[in-house]
Amino acid sequence: MNVVVLGAGVIGCAIAYYLAQRGIAATVIEALGVACAASGKSGGFLARDWCDGQPQEQLARVSFDLHQDLARTLGRDYGYRTVTTLAVTCSARGAARAPSASRRPAWLDGDCVVRDVLGDTTTTAQLDPAQFTEALLEGACARGARLQLGTAEGIVLDGDRRRVTGVRVDGECIAADAVVVAMGPWAGLAASWLPLPDVAGLKGYSITLAPSADVPAQALFVDYEDERGAWHGPEVVARASGEVYLCGFGDDSPVPASAAEVGVDERACARLATVAARLSGVLGGARVRRRQACYRPICRDALPVMGALERIAGAFVATGHNCWGMLNAPGSGYAMAELIAEGVSREIDLVPFAPSRLPPSRPFTP
Repeated sequence: MNVVVLGAGVIGCAIAYYLAQRGIAATVIEALGVACAASGKSGGFLARDWCDGQPQEQLARVSFDLHQDLARTLGRDYGYRTVTTLAVTCSARGAARAPSASRRPAWLDGDCVVRDVLGDTTTTAQLDPAQFTEALLEGACARGARLQLGTAEGIVLDGDRRRVTGVRVDGECIAADAVVVAMGPWAGLAASWLPLPDVAGLKGYSITLAPSADVPAQALFVDYEDERGAWHGPEVVARASGEVYLCGFGDDSPVPASAAEVGVDERACARLATVAARLSGVLGGARVRRRQACYRPICRDALPVMGALERIAGAFVATGHNCWGMLNAPGSGYAMAELIAEGVSREIDLVPFAPSRLPPSRPFTP
């Protein structure tokens, strides 16, 4: 069976990995490089039960458990570890000073209060997202998959225009029995080829810091009051490598034509560094290693869109995971591989994520 996966982000690489486990060696098409967009710039935070009570509950729980398995079996250290996750209030106006330091870790010595423990080492974890994505693709390639750098230009259909027979990449036709659109917020580029629902992009900024001292295995979800009294929700993840990741500010910039054109607002990154300094002297004196931005793919109802597309046999989509792409990649990859190989996903119910629940982003005529 010839399968072509469009996109070498974490979702596309997870699909390729689990297809390879089934003996199906996919061709992964990517214009720039592995994890070149959000999959290389996310926090890599994982939570087992934060989607409970939502349509993603089963997907999240299965994925979290698969992450534990993958950390043992992928054969590469990509910084996976369990963490304690804290809810913190921080103020630039000096309004969040803790009455007692007893609830605060010693390294959080700024204008902040620890309000609650949101997760412990049985329910929350983290990893390096770029390295994890690369490890998935390496695992797939070890079983015959391959990465081809190039730009997908269209789908090739059979004579009745009812079934996928190939994909055009840089003028070349690659034979395919199945094609999976896993292009994140750039899935809309394929909407003229296939009946795809609209997938938007939410832009966010992040920085990574090299702290002057070790930071414990903790993640922080922060309610931050700035100098003007406005509240924001930055997130902090301490990584096993020693670096610390912060994100939390964004804007309404439209999704550019390519991930290579994603711009970085230095002011937004500077605000994140200011938040770091408010939280901790260890972070305040840290060197900023990277200033970056990415777009999280999101559909109208904020749920992933995963499954077979109507009217065109062999056409599939897997995107729209919003802030839970890194968490839900293993379950998504497993379910999509099962669907492609066997015609049905038994491990995870994909009905809540069916593409048909949303209208196509534009009129489609096969």
